[in-house]
Amino acid sequence: MKLIRKLPGYINIWTWLSLIIVVLILLPNVSILINFFTQEADNWEHIQEFILPDLLKNTSLIMIFTGILAIFLGTSLAWLVSAYDFPMKKFFKWALILPLAIPPYIAGYTYNGILNYTGVIQTTLRNQFGISVDQKYFDILTLPGAVFIFTLFLFPYVFTITRAFLANQSASLIENARLLGRNAWEVYFRIVLPISRGAIVGGTSLVLLEVLNDYGLVQYFGVPTFSTAIFQTWFGMNDINSAIKLSATLMFIVFAVLIIEKLLRGRKKYSNTTAKVRPLNPIQLKGRKAWTAFSYCLFIFSLGFLIPFIQLLDWMFLTFDKIASPEFTTLIQNSLLVSFIGAAMISVFAVIIANFSRMHQSFFSKSAARVTILGYSIPGAVIAVGISTVFIDIDNLLFSFYESIGMEPTLFLSTSLFMLISAYVIRFLAVGYNSVESGFDKIGNKFTEASRMLGMNMTKTFFKVDLRMIKGPLISGFILSFIEILKELPLTLILRPFNFDTLSTQAFQYAGDEQIHEASLASIIIVVISGIAIYIFHQVLEKEPN
Repeated sequence: MKLIRKLPGYINIWTWLSLIIVVLILLPNVSILINFFTQEADNWEHIQEFILPDLLKNTSLIMIFTGILAIFLGTSLAWLVSAYDFPMKKFFKWALILPLAIPPYIAGYTYNGILNYTGVIQTTLRNQFGISVDQKYFDILTLPGAVFIFTLFLFPYVFTITRAFLANQSASLIENARLLGRNAWEVYFRIVLPISRGAIVGGTSLVLLEVLNDYGLVQYFGVPTFSTAIFQTWFGMNDINSAIKLSATLMFIVFAVLIIEKLLRGRKKYSNTTAKVRPLNPIQLKGRKAWTAFSYCLFIFSLGFLIPFIQLLDWMFLTFDKIASPEFTTLIQNSLLVSFIGAAMISVFAVIIANFSRMHQSFFSKSAARVTILGYSIPGAVIAVGISTVFIDIDNLLFSFYESIGMEPTLFLSTSLFMLISAYVIRFLAVGYNSVESGFDKIGNKFTEASRMLGMNMTKTFFKVDLRMIKGPLISGFILSFIEILKELPLTLILRPFNFDTLSTQAFQYAGDEQIHEASLASIIIVVISGIAIYIFHQVLEKEPN
C-alpha cells in the first residue's frame, strides 16, 4: 500500500513553507528582469557601445579556456586515482579537493606576490644566481593569468564529481576494452570520457558558474568582466539602473550556459545492464609509471594548494604582531557568525523543500526543486543588485508604519545583517539542497510509508524517522554551505552593514591596497577553516553507504 501517493493534492505546512521559500528566491531575480525592461538608465547606451563588447570578449575567453583546462586536469586526475594504485593515492583522493579551500582572489594575490619583482622567485634568481629576468615573463596580472588561477583552484569541481562517478562505475566496460587490446590512452579517451560525459559536463558547469560569479580575482588582475562592471557602474557611476541592466545581461549569459550544459549532456544516458555492479578494481602501478602518476598529482597539488599555503604562512609570521588585535578577533567572529547562521538556514530550507518534493509528486514540487538551483546559477553581484532593490522597496513601503510607531523613516531592512544573510541563503541554497536530496534518494520512501501505516502523521514521521536517516547528507550540506559563505566576496562587499567586515572583505581590502603581506592572516584563517571543513566533508562521504 503506497500511502505517499495519496498526498499530492493535500495542502499542509510543508506546502506553505516551500511556497514561501520559492517566493523569497524568485523575488530578487524577477525584480531584476522587470527593471531591465521597464527602467531607463543614463549610461546604458554608452555601456552598450563602448564597454559591453569587451566584457563579452573577456568573459567568453576566460570561460572557454578555464573550462577546457579544468576538464583536462579534473578528468585525468579523477581517472588516475580511480583506476590505479600508486604511492600516496589515499592522500591525493582528498588532498586534490583542497584547492577549493583557497578562494581565487586569495590565490591570485598570493601568486602575484610570489612572481613579482620582490617575490621569492625573482629575489632568489637575483641574489643567489645573479640573474635578472624580463618582467613580462612573470606578469600574472593578465587574462591568461586569471585563467591559470581559475583553472588551478576550480578544477576540483570536475575532479570530485568525475571521481565519484568512476568509483561506482561497473568495471566490465573498461576490463573488456583492456582484454580487446586497448592501451591505457585508448581506454581513457574512447571509454572513460564518453561514459563520464554527464559528470564532466556537470562539474564544468559549476566551474563556469564560479568564473561568472568571481569579482575579487578579476578586479585585482584588472580584467574587465561583468562583475567588475556591475560594481563600477553601481558605486562608481552611481547608476543602479545600468547596474541592473548589466546584471540582467549576465543572467541571460548564465541561462545560455545552463542550456548549453543541457544540450551537451544530450539524451544519451549510460546505465548498467545488470543490477550487479562491480566497482572498478585499481591496477597497481610499479616503477617509473607509479612515480610518474605520483609526481603528476603532487605537481598539481603543490601548485593548487601547497605553494600558496606555504607562502601565506610565511607572510603571516612576518605580519602577525601587526595585524593580530581585538579588532581582528571581531572579523573572525563576524565571519563565523554569518557563515553559521546562513548555513543553518540553508539546511532548514533545503530539508523543507526536499521533503516536500519527494512527498508530493506534482508540478509545483518539481518546480520548487528546480528553483533552489537558480540562486547558485546566478552570480553574487547579480543577486546583490536584485535583493537590494527588493529590500529598499520593502523599506519604502514600511515608511508609514515606522512613522505610526514614532520611528524616523529609515532603510532599516536594507542596511541590516538580515539582508546579507538572506542573500547567502538565496545564493547557496542549491548546495545544501543537492546534498539533502541525495540523502532522501538513498533512503527512499519505504520507512516513511511504514511509519505512516502505523498511524504517525507526516511531520512526526519526518522528525522521528526521516531526519535521523539523512544525518550524514545534512551535515555534508551544512559544511559545504558554511565553506561557500566563508569564502564569498561579492555579496559581502555589496550588502554588508556599515562597519561590518569579514575575513574575506578584509583580505581583499588589504590586497587592493597593495598590502599583500597584511592580507595573509585573514587569508590563512579562511584557508585553514575551509580545509578542515573539506576534510570532515570527505570523511562523512567515505562513511556514507553507497
